Amino acid sequence: MTNETLNLATRPVLQVLSENWWLLLLRGICAVAFGILAFIWPGLSLLTLVILFGIYALLDGFFALIAAVLGRHKATPVWWLIIGGLVSVAAGIVTFIYPQITALVLVIFIGSWALVRGIFEIIGAVRLRKEIDKEWLLVAIGLLSVLFGLAVLFNPGAGALALVWLIGAYAIALGLSMIWLALRLRKQHQISA
Repeated sequence: MTNETLNLATRPVLQVLSENWWLLLLRGICAVAFGILAFIWPGLSLLTLVILFGIYALLDGFFALIAAVLGRHKATPVWWLIIGGLVSVAAGIVTFIYPQITALVLVIFIGSWALVRGIFEIIGAVRLRKEIDKEWLLVAIGLLSVLFGLAVLFNPGAGALALVWLIGAYAIALGLSMIWLALRLRKQHQISA
Protein backbone atom coordinates (compact mmCIF):
# COMPACT_ATOMS: atom_id res chain seq x y z
CA MET A 1 0.00 0.00 0.00
CA THR A 2 1.51 3.32 -1.02
CA ASN A 3 1.59 6.38 1.20
CA GLU A 4 -0.95 8.09 -1.04
CA THR A 5 -3.32 5.11 -0.78
CA LEU A 6 -2.81 4.97 2.98
CA ASN A 7 -3.51 8.70 3.33
CA LEU A 8 -6.71 8.38 1.27
CA ALA A 9 -7.85 5.36 3.29
CA THR A 10 -7.35 7.02 6.66
CA ARG A 11 -8.03 10.62 5.64
CA PRO A 12 -11.47 10.66 7.31
CA VAL A 13 -9.79 10.44 10.73
CA LEU A 14 -8.66 14.06 10.64
CA GLN A 15 -11.98 15.12 9.16
CA VAL A 16 -13.94 13.28 11.85
CA LEU A 17 -11.73 14.70 14.62
CA SER A 18 -11.99 18.23 13.30
CA GLU A 19 -15.77 18.01 12.79
CA ASN A 20 -16.21 16.81 16.39
CA TRP A 21 -13.67 19.12 17.99
CA TRP A 22 -16.32 20.33 20.42
CA LEU A 23 -16.47 16.92 22.13
CA LEU A 24 -12.79 17.14 23.00
CA LEU A 25 -13.41 20.71 24.17
CA LEU A 26 -16.19 19.50 26.50
CA ARG A 27 -13.93 16.78 27.91
CA GLY A 28 -11.25 19.40 28.53
CA ILE A 29 -13.68 21.79 30.21
CA CYS A 30 -14.92 18.99 32.50
CA ALA A 31 -11.32 18.14 33.48
CA VAL A 32 -10.45 21.79 34.20
CA ALA A 33 -13.66 22.26 36.22
CA PHE A 34 -12.87 19.14 38.26
CA GLY A 35 -9.32 20.39 38.88
CA ILE A 36 -10.45 23.86 39.91
CA LEU A 37 -13.01 22.41 42.32
CA ALA A 38 -10.26 20.32 43.89
CA PHE A 39 -8.21 23.50 44.52
CA ILE A 40 -10.98 25.81 45.72
CA TRP A 41 -12.16 23.23 48.27
CA PRO A 42 -8.83 22.21 49.80
CA GLY A 43 -10.56 20.70 52.80
CA LEU A 44 -12.51 18.26 50.68
CA SER A 45 -13.57 15.17 52.47
CA LEU A 46 -12.66 11.92 50.84
CA LEU A 47 -16.34 11.30 50.07
CA THR A 48 -16.61 14.65 48.25
CA LEU A 49 -13.50 13.81 46.24
CA VAL A 50 -15.00 10.44 45.35
CA ILE A 51 -18.21 12.10 44.14
CA LEU A 52 -16.34 14.74 42.10
CA PHE A 53 -14.11 12.09 40.56
CA GLY A 54 -17.12 9.90 39.73
CA ILE A 55 -18.91 12.77 37.97
CA TYR A 56 -15.78 13.68 36.02
CA ALA A 57 -15.05 10.08 34.98
CA LEU A 58 -18.63 9.52 33.81
CA LEU A 59 -18.72 12.75 31.77
CA ASP A 60 -15.30 12.07 30.27
CA GLY A 61 -16.32 8.53 29.32
CA PHE A 62 -19.66 9.57 27.81
CA PHE A 63 -18.03 12.30 25.72
CA ALA A 64 -15.36 9.85 24.52
CA LEU A 65 -18.05 7.31 23.54
CA ILE A 66 -20.08 9.99 21.73
CA ALA A 67 -16.93 10.99 19.83
CA ALA A 68 -16.37 7.34 18.89
CA VAL A 69 -19.95 6.93 17.64
CA LEU A 70 -19.88 10.18 15.67
CA GLY A 71 -16.47 9.23 14.29
CA ARG A 72 -17.48 5.81 12.99
CA HIS A 73 -16.20 5.20 9.52
CA LYS A 74 -14.77 1.98 8.15
CA ALA A 75 -11.37 3.62 7.76
CA THR A 76 -11.48 5.34 11.15
CA PRO A 77 -9.89 3.36 14.02
CA VAL A 78 -11.98 4.31 17.05
CA TRP A 79 -11.54 1.17 19.15
CA TRP A 80 -9.01 2.95 21.39
CA LEU A 81 -11.50 5.77 22.01
CA ILE A 82 -14.27 3.27 22.80
CA ILE A 83 -12.10 1.35 25.28
CA GLY A 84 -10.90 4.56 26.93
CA GLY A 85 -14.49 5.80 27.18
CA LEU A 86 -15.70 2.51 28.65
CA VAL A 87 -12.85 2.55 31.20
CA SER A 88 -13.86 6.07 32.27
CA VAL A 89 -17.57 5.18 32.50
CA ALA A 90 -16.72 2.04 34.48
CA ALA A 91 -14.52 4.09 36.82
CA GLY A 92 -17.38 6.52 37.39
CA ILE A 93 -19.94 3.77 38.02
CA VAL A 94 -17.69 1.88 40.44
CA THR A 95 -17.00 5.13 42.25
CA PHE A 96 -20.73 5.69 42.84
CA ILE A 97 -21.45 2.07 43.78
CA TYR A 98 -18.73 2.07 46.45
CA PRO A 99 -18.55 5.66 47.75
CA GLN A 100 -17.30 4.61 51.18
CA ILE A 101 -14.09 3.02 49.90
CA THR A 102 -10.93 3.71 51.84
CA ALA A 103 -8.38 6.34 50.82
CA LEU A 104 -5.87 3.68 49.81
CA VAL A 105 -8.33 1.91 47.51
CA LEU A 106 -9.36 5.24 45.99
CA VAL A 107 -5.73 6.16 45.37
CA ILE A 108 -5.04 2.82 43.68
CA PHE A 109 -8.27 3.07 41.71
CA ILE A 110 -7.49 6.60 40.44
CA GLY A 111 -3.87 5.69 39.67
CA SER A 112 -4.90 2.59 37.73
CA TRP A 113 -7.56 4.54 35.83
CA ALA A 114 -5.07 7.25 34.82
CA LEU A 115 -2.48 4.65 33.79
CA VAL A 116 -4.87 2.65 31.59
CA ARG A 117 -6.38 5.77 30.09
CA GLY A 118 -2.95 7.19 29.31
CA ILE A 119 -1.86 4.00 27.56
CA PHE A 120 -4.90 4.15 25.28
CA GLU A 121 -4.33 7.85 24.60
CA ILE A 122 -0.78 7.06 23.50
CA ILE A 123 -2.04 4.21 21.30
CA GLY A 124 -4.53 6.60 19.72
CA ALA A 125 -1.82 9.19 19.10
CA VAL A 126 0.42 6.61 17.42
CA ARG A 127 -2.49 5.50 15.21
CA LEU A 128 -3.19 9.13 14.21
CA ARG A 129 0.41 10.31 13.82
CA LYS A 130 0.19 10.48 10.01
CA GLU A 131 -3.15 12.26 10.05
CA ILE A 132 -2.69 15.27 12.26
CA ASP A 133 -0.01 17.85 12.83
CA LYS A 134 1.46 18.14 16.29
CA GLU A 135 0.41 14.63 17.29
CA TRP A 136 2.97 15.03 20.06
CA LEU A 137 0.24 16.77 22.06
CA LEU A 138 -1.84 13.59 22.07
CA VAL A 139 1.24 11.66 23.14
CA ALA A 140 1.92 14.29 25.83
CA ILE A 141 -1.63 13.93 27.16
CA GLY A 142 -1.16 10.15 27.29
CA LEU A 143 2.26 10.42 28.93
CA LEU A 144 0.88 12.88 31.48
CA SER A 145 -1.84 10.35 32.36
CA VAL A 146 0.67 7.47 32.57
CA LEU A 147 3.11 9.46 34.73
CA PHE A 148 0.31 10.63 37.01
CA GLY A 149 -0.99 7.07 37.34
CA LEU A 150 2.45 5.71 38.16
CA ALA A 151 3.14 8.51 40.67
CA VAL A 152 -0.12 7.81 42.48
CA LEU A 153 0.41 4.03 42.43
CA PHE A 154 3.99 4.26 43.75
CA ASN A 155 3.06 6.64 46.57
CA PRO A 156 -0.42 5.63 47.79
CA GLY A 157 0.26 6.72 51.34
CA ALA A 158 0.35 10.43 50.43
CA GLY A 159 -1.79 12.72 52.56
CA ALA A 160 -5.35 13.41 51.46
CA LEU A 161 -4.74 17.12 50.88
CA ALA A 162 -1.64 16.46 48.79
CA LEU A 163 -3.60 13.87 46.82
CA VAL A 164 -6.44 16.31 46.19
CA TRP A 165 -4.01 18.95 44.94
CA LEU A 166 -2.11 16.45 42.80
CA ILE A 167 -5.35 15.24 41.25
CA GLY A 168 -6.50 18.83 40.73
CA ALA A 169 -3.23 19.82 39.03
CA TYR A 170 -3.36 16.74 36.81
CA ALA A 171 -6.97 17.41 35.81
CA ILE A 172 -6.26 21.05 34.97
CA ALA A 173 -3.15 20.19 32.91
CA LEU A 174 -5.01 17.41 31.10
CA GLY A 175 -8.05 19.62 30.49
CA LEU A 176 -6.02 22.55 29.19
CA SER A 177 -4.19 20.21 26.80
CA MET A 178 -7.51 18.86 25.53
CA ILE A 179 -8.92 22.38 25.10
CA TRP A 180 -5.83 23.48 23.17
CA LEU A 181 -6.05 20.42 20.91
CA ALA A 182 -9.80 20.96 20.39
CA LEU A 183 -9.20 24.56 19.31
CA ARG A 184 -6.49 23.41 16.89
CA LEU A 185 -8.91 20.84 15.45
CA ARG A 186 -11.59 23.54 15.16
CA LYS A 187 -9.14 25.69 13.20
CA GLN A 188 -8.33 22.68 10.98
CA HIS A 189 -12.06 22.15 10.41
CA GLN A 190 -12.57 25.81 9.44
CA ILE A 191 -9.66 25.61 6.99
CA SER A 192 -10.95 22.42 5.36
CA ALA A 193 -14.58 23.62 5.21
